[in-house]
Amino acid sequence: MDTRLLLTAGKQYTALQAGLWAPGVCRSMIHKSIRGYATPNTLGGVPKTSRKQITVANDDGRVNWKELSVGEKAARTTQQTFNFGIILTGLVMTGGCAYFLYKEVFSTDSKTVHFNRAVDRIRSDSRVKEALGSKHKIRAFGEPTWNRWARARPIASNTYKDTNGTEHFVMHFNAEGSSRRGVVSLHTFKGPGASDWQYKYLALDVKGQPRIYLENINATPGKQHSSFNFLGMQWRK
Repeated sequence: MDTRLLLTAGKQYTALQAGLWAPGVCRSMIHKSIRGYATPNTLGGVPKTSRKQITVANDDGRVNWKELSVGEKAARTTQQTFNFGIILTGLVMTGGCAYFLYKEVFSTDSKTVHFNRAVDRIRSDSRVKEALGSKHKIRAFGEPTWNRWARARPIASNTYKDTNGTEHFVMHFNAEGSSRRGVVSLHTFKGPGASDWQYKYLALDVKGQPRIYLENINATPGKQHSSFNFLGMQWRK
């Protein structure tokens, strides 16, 4: 009898322990759950999205200016200033290249235009063909260089203005035919306010032969020559 009472009391004590422990476990789990949801990215129960800090290297302009911090605004300003500097430098270099190309190739005052006009004249002159040989097309080139394969040889030329304000252009280059080689010399001038260049002389010198004048303003003093303008140059008949 005493034994049965002891067993019953033990069961009641065990049950009491279980009843007291269970609410404590539940409370602990509830507290942990609450701590898990109460994070810094939660505001009023609404999740807050996170983003990387904006720097000069990773800024792609997607984040609105108002959302940037002071440091991020400074980074974006620095990046945009640098990009603007690159664009401005590119525009200046492009403009410089365009100006150089115009002055050296397309302008009527360029060395290239004077050279091409003179070459066309000597190739079409029958006396030049006879002096140099006409079996092949006459070749014109600049100063000889140490590199025999060089295609862009420098052409000797000079531009100056005299005391009267007249511009002068002087050039010489080599011309070679199928049998001989010679040197072409030219001198053109343009008075103040004039738009067209005039030949003072255009001549070919071949060793052992008299000079051939294609243009010579002093060849026949006192004689009036008819002339016409073509491609910015005044040609005399």
